[in-house]
Amino acid sequence: MGAIAGTLPDLDVFIPLGDAVKDFTYHRSASHSLFVLAILTPLMVWLINKIHPASREHKGRWMLMIYLVFVTHVLLDCFTAYGTQIFWPVSTMPVSWSTIIIIDPLYTLPLLIGVIAALVMTRETSRGHLLNRFGLTVSTLYLAWTVFAKVIVEQQVIDELAAQKIDYQKIFTVPAPFNSLLWRAVVIDDTGYYEAYYSVFDGDGQIRFRHYVSNDELLNGIEDYWPVQRLQWFSKGFYAVSLRQKDIVISDLRMGVEPDYAFQFKVGELSNPHAKPAVPQRIPAVRDLSILRPMWQRIWNQSVLLEPGV
Repeated sequence: MGAIAGTLPDLDVFIPLGDAVKDFTYHRSASHSLFVLAILTPLMVWLINKIHPASREHKGRWMLMIYLVFVTHVLLDCFTAYGTQIFWPVSTMPVSWSTIIIIDPLYTLPLLIGVIAALVMTRETSRGHLLNRFGLTVSTLYLAWTVFAKVIVEQQVIDELAAQKIDYQKIFTVPAPFNSLLWRAVVIDDTGYYEAYYSVFDGDGQIRFRHYVSNDELLNGIEDYWPVQRLQWFSKGFYAVSLRQKDIVISDLRMGVEPDYAFQFKVGELSNPHAKPAVPQRIPAVRDLSILRPMWQRIWNQSVLLEPGV
């Protein structure tokens, strides 16, 4: 039942909402709301008691367990970069602390080992439950470490921007794929954005900021188009505009690496910029796994370059 409750909020991905931008920006909204899940909890407990009537005397404990499963699910999502609307409908602003990526083996494996241990070890001993508690403790401490690391990394980025006299508007930091030792920074300025990498082992060494131009002028004439405004809002301003052949594309800079981003959307056409496309289209992501090896090397070696074409 805990596994079912832990899966339910994410089933919203199977609900078609009409176009790619709606599917992208309404995921983790109502289905991840603390208020909606509080309403759903007694309904699920009622169903559990129907299936297992002998457990009705534990209704209060069922309520606590199911809601805690819901709450820990959506709060953990807040630690990622995507954005989770946990206060919907009171506030629709996505909460995103971006201290851990969606897939991090160092967080998941201790939990997985602990759950398997509790499942397969005999009930005559408490070893399985002790391993489960240990796994939960390790994963929670690891999550706390990612928060600490983000604070340190972000301050280093701010200090280095000041040292290099780089003017900027906002900063976003997020771990590189599958680890929390190497961090990626996106820095927005008036003409585009910088991308940089910083390892927790770099110390006070100079950070290389590579600048990219965002062609925001391509949005002239379609700036009031709902998908354009929605993507600008959902990305919290961390987006880039580019031209792909004749397609006007908005990329969410928070998820991915330059130039391969997980979420990119066609929102118009250069040949007729004032004509709004009937349905915005998501552009399939290009996943270049060859970047993982130099990223691992970059953790330990500051001279390794992580730039397009290198």
